[in-house]
Amino acid sequence: MSLEQIPLARQVDVALEKLGGELKGLVAGTIVLQIRDDAVGRFGIRHLPVDCGEQGREVVGMTPSEVMLLRKLAVEALRHKNGWTHGEISYDFLLKQGQVYVSVQFESNYNMANLMFRFSPKKRDRREASNE
Repeated sequence: MSLEQIPLARQVDVALEKLGGELKGLVAGTIVLQIRDDAVGRFGIRHLPVDCGEQGREVVGMTPSEVMLLRKLAVEALRHKNGWTHGEISYDFLLKQGQVYVSVQFESNYNMANLMFRFSPKKRDRREASNE
């Protein structure tokens, strides 16, 4: 089975599953997924390794159940993605007082060179239009 045959929701879930070990040690960050032809390409986490909160407080990252909740929220957020196949999805997450908060940002990308190639009339069509 090729990557194109696997639904994007499943690909997002697999990517977050791979990041699970890293997520367990974090309280906040941004998960970034690059999408091309409705397939996950590169993915990873952006985060600051230093907690800027209260001094002397031991920082505990997400538990396995909180990571599962984050995965579930990430997949559910895909229902808001429509009409584009290339771009980036960013999930900003925060663990605060035992609650997981997620904010999602979709970025669609288009290539103007591809659009211009498809919409430029053929020579034959241009000649016929000038003869009219």
